[in-house]
Amino acid sequence: MKDQDTSNLSWDEFDEMRDPRPATNDFDAVVERAITRRGFLGGALAFGSAATVFGSAMLTSSRAQAAAHGGFGFEPIDIATDFDIHVPEGYEWKTLVRWGDALWTEADGAYDAETGVSPAMSDKVFGENTDGMETFFVDGKELIAVNSEYVNPKINLPAASDGTPQNADEVMLLKNLQGVTVMEVAQNGGTYEVVKDSPYNRRITHETQMTMDGPAAGHALVQTNADPEGMSPKGTMNNCGSGKTLWGTYLTCEENFNGYFGATGGYDETDGLSRYGIGGEGRYAYEKFDPRYDLTAEPNEPNRHGWITEIDPTDPESTPVKHTALGRFKHENAEMVQAADGRVVVYMGDDERGEFIYRYVSNGTYAEGGSTEGLLSDGQLYVAKFNDDMTGEWIALTPEATGMSLEETLVFSRMAASAVGATSMDRPEWIAANPLKAEAYCALTNNSKRGGDAMPVNAANPRETNEYGQIVRWVPAGDDHGADTFAWDLYVMAGNPQVYDNAYGGSENVTDGNMFNSPDGMAFDSKGMLWIQTDGDDSNEGDFAGQGNNQMLVGNTETGEIARFLTAPNGAEVTGLCWNEDNTVAFVGIQHPGGSWPDGNGKPRSSIIQVWRTDGAPVG
Repeated sequence: MKDQDTSNLSWDEFDEMRDPRPATNDFDAVVERAITRRGFLGGALAFGSAATVFGSAMLTSSRAQAAAHGGFGFEPIDIATDFDIHVPEGYEWKTLVRWGDALWTEADGAYDAETGVSPAMSDKVFGENTDGMETFFVDGKELIAVNSEYVNPKINLPAASDGTPQNADEVMLLKNLQGVTVMEVAQNGGTYEVVKDSPYNRRITHETQMTMDGPAAGHALVQTNADPEGMSPKGTMNNCGSGKTLWGTYLTCEENFNGYFGATGGYDETDGLSRYGIGGEGRYAYEKFDPRYDLTAEPNEPNRHGWITEIDPTDPESTPVKHTALGRFKHENAEMVQAADGRVVVYMGDDERGEFIYRYVSNGTYAEGGSTEGLLSDGQLYVAKFNDDMTGEWIALTPEATGMSLEETLVFSRMAASAVGATSMDRPEWIAANPLKAEAYCALTNNSKRGGDAMPVNAANPRETNEYGQIVRWVPAGDDHGADTFAWDLYVMAGNPQVYDNAYGGSENVTDGNMFNSPDGMAFDSKGMLWIQTDGDDSNEGDFAGQGNNQMLVGNTETGEIARFLTAPNGAEVTGLCWNEDNTVAFVGIQHPGGSWPDGNGKPRSSIIQVWRTDGAPVG
């Protein structure tokens, strides 16, 4: 019997219970001192030479004027509080695939509205809680690789009254509903559907055999009884955000892996385990039925998770690779760009309160059609430091700087980043790089623990609990992502101008017509517009009155204007976004919806939807 029911906790609440963080944050002090030096522009800072100052003459609560001024190809929509999807006039949507839908004909009918999916068919259907995804175009075929972040045991295990698996078969079902799906999609009658039995279709789960590369591969820290060589881990788990390599492979990001491990007996409570929130009982009772997840039997198994894992969606027989050179932490996503000299650069956020923003730079260079050998296994990992004068630097996590071996630095990247004095942040989530110029954005989703003497409010975080969040951006020196220094500002601070007429109302580019809270997923389209997805409070009351359900918005990064494009069913997070080859269809993830969406009866089912313009023009 668990001392506390964790099944209904968010991952943030679970981490706070397991690993409470001190109520301090370096970035607060940095921004407060920067504001003192540079001034505060309606709640947001802006590059004087790179962006228009967010003046009241430009920013308005009128949705129609926002569309006209911002270059948006749609009329922004109002909030919604119901259990449905809403898109602008002139757009339509349809479900592409739902949890439990068959990927192979042998699984037709596997999903039952009352009982869900049987363990025998659980690796033949689309997984739970869709998250990050990317599209790939191969020999005239269209593929989507998509994460299934976690499960909802009380929904997925209807026979278990408290949602806790009672046997190994139920544990296997939960394992199979998570991980990654690769599937072919094709248009049929004007809309897309999954191509069942496509040779590209593949499920990658907690049981899939993988390999490791980079400096930490084979090290004693990743060796286990089952794999004494430390080179053959099994499974990828809690796959949150995603990325796409320059050479056309998929990067899946292992985030809250800590919750899958527990102990059936005694174990050594090391600093490495505690810093990653690992110990006690797991969320899904894996450790009771599989010794791989039992710290008593396999204390090093957690060190084999928390990596960026590369998957080749074009080859179902390929072995996924965990890249240790990119560091181990709670990866939100992986945004790959290229330095001026051809080196590969990957930006990454560690999604937990008080953690860091990282960058990896390869030693080798990439050219289209050339070798990719070593590009994600031989390079340097850096962590960001934000300075008071709105400049920043990337600090190399070397043994000399950290006082740790290279292998320890990679396995325990959080501890290495702390050792070099990196700037702790408010839950760094998705990072998106502008395809039209050298700049990057990171969603700092929220920090529910702000307030009091230890964490005073300031202009960048002007509420005692910062439930709204903000987006920070940086421009690398010389417009080169390979540069070791950058300038930074805040693109937007979310807030509620209907409730507050002070800094709690957000920056001036937040209006009655576009307000939101908790920015999370982000992606740029080919026109350089920033799409923002939210995962926050959808109670529509108190501080969140008038904000409605979670949503997807579009931001013009030149003017600062933001317009609401889509609203999700109540209870859902909007997460994951990609487009078809000509950008006329957007694929959008809807995670953990409430009610009985999308079927209208039975269980709620996380899904991917497709959205398109009725005139056939590009979305947005």
